[in-house]
Amino acid sequence: MSRVGRKPIPIAAGVKVAQSGRTITVAGPKGQLAADVHPDISVEIKENTILVARPSDLKHHRALHGLWRALLANMVRGVTEGYTRKLELVGVGYRAELKGKKLQLLLGFSHPILFAPPEGIKIETPSQNNITISGIDRALVGQVAAKIRSFRPPEPYKGKGVKYEGEYVRRKAGKAAAASGAKV
Repeated sequence: MSRVGRKPIPIAAGVKVAQSGRTITVAGPKGQLAADVHPDISVEIKENTILVARPSDLKHHRALHGLWRALLANMVRGVTEGYTRKLELVGVGYRAELKGKKLQLLLGFSHPILFAPPEGIKIETPSQNNITISGIDRALVGQVAAKIRSFRPPEPYKGKGVKYEGEYVRRKAGKAAAASGAKV
């Protein structure tokens, strides 16, 4: 059995889980999420837990078992606590600020970048060099953070760019160090 898949998902107080056909809907204090479960996976809702089961021990079914258990657990956690990703801007003149609901980024290009977040995503700028992305859908929060990071990913020579908070950027020696014969 899948170690992840066989663990029951506890349903927190204030969260309602409903199943209609293949669609699972999870509603909580922060919002509502819905997902269409794969036809091979069966979901059973008992009192305060969600149980996910698979029809056989085929590799494909084992993979789906753990996947859908994790996705449903993320939905339950999302409507209760929510998810947050933090980004840092590193570089001279790199700034972020909110213009209405849009995020304006100055990343060393000849023009500012305006980014409109999708529905259900909240973006904050606690300082000019920090961005906080939050929402109830874990995949969407991660996707928005990756999209903003893709505008100017951190480069290995000076470390400038948009990076995740706590991300380690592996640095390289520049041309001067390589020309002098220094081994790094």
